[in-house]
Amino acid sequence: MKKVKNKKVKKIINKKEAEINQFVFAKKIVSESKKRSPKILKELQAGFEAISKYPKSVTIFGSARIKPGTKYYEKTKSLAKKISESGFAVITGGGPGLMQAANEGAFSGGGKSIGFNIELPHEQNINPYITDSLGFEYFFTRKFAMNFSGEAYICVPGGVGTMDEFFQILTLVQTKKIEKVPIILVGKEFWNPIVKYMEKTLYEKFQTISKSDLNLFKVLDDEKEILKILKKTQTRKKFYS
Repeated sequence: MKKVKNKKVKKIINKKEAEINQFVFAKKIVSESKKRSPKILKELQAGFEAISKYPKSVTIFGSARIKPGTKYYEKTKSLAKKISESGFAVITGGGPGLMQAANEGAFSGGGKSIGFNIELPHEQNINPYITDSLGFEYFFTRKFAMNFSGEAYICVPGGVGTMDEFFQILTLVQTKKIEKVPIILVGKEFWNPIVKYMEKTLYEKFQTISKSDLNLFKVLDDEKEILKILKKTQTRKKFYS
């Protein structure tokens, strides 16, 4: 009888401990949200102010790890220079690698070269080819600013971050959260296997995307073709909703 009673007491104690832990956790979440909300709002406002200065822009996403002098560094730099000379501001994540290549190209083209930098423990120092910059602590506020008003989005080879940026802008267009804008993937040898996976696995095997989703972006390497598309773009009238 005593053993049964002890079990009941233990069960009640465990339940009370769980309720207390849940209460403490909830209080911590509320406390953290109150502490972080002003910073988040400040970053969003700063992002809006920054992009409002550039009504005609192209955002370029790409690797932080690809070095100067390599094939895609030089290709990205060349393309960004021509984009800049065509009258577009070039926006990147402001870091090294292909972000730097894009900023270097825009800088050498005499145009606006913008870097939206993120605070990271490694590999993300702002590059020296920036004419205007803004630092972010949060990835989501930075991405919101970069996705808000560009006339086109170009993805050069990159890693996890670049994949995230490509699929997010693709999702925003697919779900009509932003109007349809050019999404261009540069580097066929890099992007074609990913596109093939989307076609064969996502569309044909599992039907998790529509065939029309595959028409929301283009894989192009020819700079003339890319510039031709960009020159036809209209200034965005609808923004992130």
